[in-house]
Amino acid sequence: MVPNAHAPVVPNAHQGTTSSALTRLNVNTARLLGIPPAGYAHLLGVAPEHLDDDLCRPPALTSIRIAELATVHAHWTEVAGVMTRQSGIGSLGVWDYLFTSAPTPLEGARDASAHVAAVVDTGTDSLWVTEEGDEVTISHLNEADLTHEAACAVRACALGLYHRRLSEAAQRALVPVRVSLAAGTPARHDALTELYGTRSIDFEAPVSSITFRAEDLNAPSPHAQPGLSGVLRRHAEQTLASAVPLRNWLDLFRAAVVSLHAEGTLTLSAAARRMAISTRTLQRRLDEHGTTWSIEVETVRREQITRLLHGTDLSIDAIAARSDYADARALRRAVQRWYNTTPAALRRSGHPHGGAPRTA
Repeated sequence: MVPNAHAPVVPNAHQGTTSSALTRLNVNTARLLGIPPAGYAHLLGVAPEHLDDDLCRPPALTSIRIAELATVHAHWTEVAGVMTRQSGIGSLGVWDYLFTSAPTPLEGARDASAHVAAVVDTGTDSLWVTEEGDEVTISHLNEADLTHEAACAVRACALGLYHRRLSEAAQRALVPVRVSLAAGTPARHDALTELYGTRSIDFEAPVSSITFRAEDLNAPSPHAQPGLSGVLRRHAEQTLASAVPLRNWLDLFRAAVVSLHAEGTLTLSAAARRMAISTRTLQRRLDEHGTTWSIEVETVRREQITRLLHGTDLSIDAIAARSDYADARALRRAVQRWYNTTPAALRRSGHPHGGAPRTA
């Protein structure tokens, strides 16, 4: 068994990060379990402006640390149950709807598998779907040690989430044929029996998986809409491509710049206010990181212009206006400087000339 071979390429910059939605799920779980915020509020990516921004990618270590705190307060089986119960559809963004909008639950599972990078760190977690005879198995591999209780909670929650989404797609409670967990056998697992709707649960498995009857997953999804799956797949890919990983001060600054640009308020003073420092200090910090305000602004504009050229039919004039260029002529000069080509040629090629912007 191998992960989905048709999954989109995950930018290297996103390795070691997860979606802000997954971080929100962990924070909400911590609150429900009564964990004092002082234990996790200082972690990178937990600030409200990052939790509420779907283009932010907090460090995977932030979610891991919160899960570790959760398993100190409650058994990992209980933590998994709490996480799954409060992860209603939409809580993990467009990825949830990949499950529920496909023609069948099985096709939804395949779409979700191919785009799992929209939620998790694919450096440590992977998801794939296999069909064998009259059964379909959804497998989840997490690289952490089997004795790591936080990882056990994550694995159990992942299977609970797949079960929930597939049942939502089918519009009825699907009963798994069996469940296998890469976790030690707990003294009691009533919480897991309730979570999966079956007592057929095996432990100590090398890979966590949940298996269903093929006929259950091949039945038409009642609320499927023709063409919607394609739209959602493109949206998931565009969101991942536009996401900003958060690892250090410069990542936080770049996330603020992207947000301000989207709001139409991208100025040095606005960025300084967002970062809670003076403009002079902001410029000094950028210099310490080997960059400047003008470089960072131009990078955001370049990335937006490239996305608009490849992903829309907007005219060059309209793209120039959206990107704060005076006119189409100014935009053409910028594209020539970056890629040594014209906007029209860049649009036709589908990728920047040479695969990367010019550095000189």
